[in-house]
Amino acid sequence: MAWFQKELRLEARSRGFHLITREVLRQLPELAQFQVGLAHFFIRHTSASLTLNENADPDVRRDMESHFNVLIPENAPHYLHTCEGPDDMPAHLKSSILGASVTIPISAGKLNLGTWQGLYLCEHRNHGGSRRLTVTLQGE
Repeated sequence: MAWFQKELRLEARSRGFHLITREVLRQLPELAQFQVGLAHFFIRHTSASLTLNENADPDVRRDMESHFNVLIPENAPHYLHTCEGPDDMPAHLKSSILGASVTIPISAGKLNLGTWQGLYLCEHRNHGGSRRLTVTLQGE
C-alpha cells in the first residue's frame, strides 16, 4: 500500500461552480502510478467547497449557483458575521453544506468517475482568489 500527498493551486475564479477536473489532473501526474486506490481532495478554505456533478452541460453549474443564492441569500438580517462583506457569511454556509472534501476511486491510474461526472470548485466569494487543494492518494 502506497501513500502520496501533494498540494495543488487552482487559478482564481469568479463566484460560481467551476469544472476543475482537467486542471487538477494536469497537476497530478502521480495518479498514473496507482492501479487501484482512492484519491482524496481537500480544499483548504472556508468560503469555497468541492463537489462532484455534471461535466457536460454548463447550465447545470449556472443552475447550481442560482439555486444556492436563493437558498442562502446575502444580507440576511440574522447574520452576525458581516465584517468581511455581504458574500462572506453565505459563503461559509454554502461551504459547510457542500463540504470541504471529495473522495474518488482510482482505477488503472485514472480517476474512476462516471461518464457525466466532474470535480467542481464551488467558489462562494465574489473575489475568492487562488485556492489550494491537498490531494492524498492511497493505493497500489
